[in-house]
Amino acid sequence: MGSLNECLIIAIMLGLASSLAYASDPDPLQDFCVVVNDSKSAVFVNGKFCQDPKIAKADDFFFSGLQVPRNTSNPVGSTVTPVNVVQIPGLNTLGVSLVRIDYGVKGLNPPHTHPRATEILFVLEGTLYVGFVTSNPDNKLFTKTLYPGDVFVFPEGLIHFQFNVGETNAVAFAGLSSQNPGVITIANAVFGSDPPISPDVLTKAFQVEKNVIDYLQAQFWWDNN
Repeated sequence: MGSLNECLIIAIMLGLASSLAYASDPDPLQDFCVVVNDSKSAVFVNGKFCQDPKIAKADDFFFSGLQVPRNTSNPVGSTVTPVNVVQIPGLNTLGVSLVRIDYGVKGLNPPHTHPRATEILFVLEGTLYVGFVTSNPDNKLFTKTLYPGDVFVFPEGLIHFQFNVGETNAVAFAGLSSQNPGVITIANAVFGSDPPISPDVLTKAFQVEKNVIDYLQAQFWWDNN
């Protein structure tokens, strides 16, 4: 698909995500707040130091390269390319960010959560099986198979995933209602923490033998972000 269409899709996703921002990050009290690393000449607002607005420039609000496919040759078969306040300093206090997700055949964006954001996903290419699980005590699973042009929403903080069930690579874009939504990949956090969680805790929690926990903690848990 042409770069013009991809740029249009990115613009749409940012617009959709901005409609979700009201429910997440606090509203800014100024037009913008570009991140500055020099705390001596800054004001601390909404988690980042802000530079003087008079010296802001267009590049503070710019990112290039989301049209480029990413390498998915990794254990989970997917790669997430974030565009948040780290990549665009001008996003600070604006309550919105974006990601591109590339999936190889049978590629998975593993079960994870965004502790600070609702996510709205748009499928550009391929076929994705997606879903999220509600909180305790119901733990109800909501799933859907998505095709190009489809949109699905993952509520803030809930565990969710995407799996490429098609025969070709897949691409999706997602808007998130935070400048810094955060990511907690469940398997990585539980079995790959540093230092490791006590096997006594995990054997009790998962009701399995210790050798199963030992095996899982010995694996290399890939971070696709």
